Amino acid sequence: MAKDYEAKLAAVVDSLVPPGEDLLGTCMATKQSAFKGSMVAIAVTDRRLVIQEMNRKFETTAEPVSITPETLESAKLSHGSGGGFGDSPSSAIMNKATVTVKLRTTDGRKLKLVMMHGKGIFAKLGGGEDQSQAVDRVLGRLGLIDPTHI
Repeated sequence: MAKDYEAKLAAVVDSLVPPGEDLLGTCMATKQSAFKGSMVAIAVTDRRLVIQEMNRKFETTAEPVSITPETLESAKLSHGSGGGFGDSPSSAIMNKATVTVKLRTTDGRKLKLVMMHGKGIFAKLGGGEDQSQAVDRVLGRLGLIDPTHI
């Protein structure tokens, strides 16, 4: 099952990164808005982040969003927000397994991305080491963590 997931994700991401641009990592996230969430693939390259919305069949559902250092207005990191509402045990567990990134671009676009960081109790279920490294690269590209520690 993991290999199937990796192959499907690679097929989506490969179409987003042109020749000559170095792909540094890929991860999955949930893009949240006021009343819905959608699955996205995030490609981290040497030049930018590319965010592609998909459905459960890994079919693209919107145009990809490209975020370069020049088009990023702000980025904020918080831990948690992946477990729903309230103080239930499941919310507490999921909040420890996720990070949330809020992005604002220079054209006014706002994105809220929730990513499992692939560490702790849900390490393997949350994507494992590949997801963990890719999330670190996303956060490093956005200047939210020190990229020299990636």
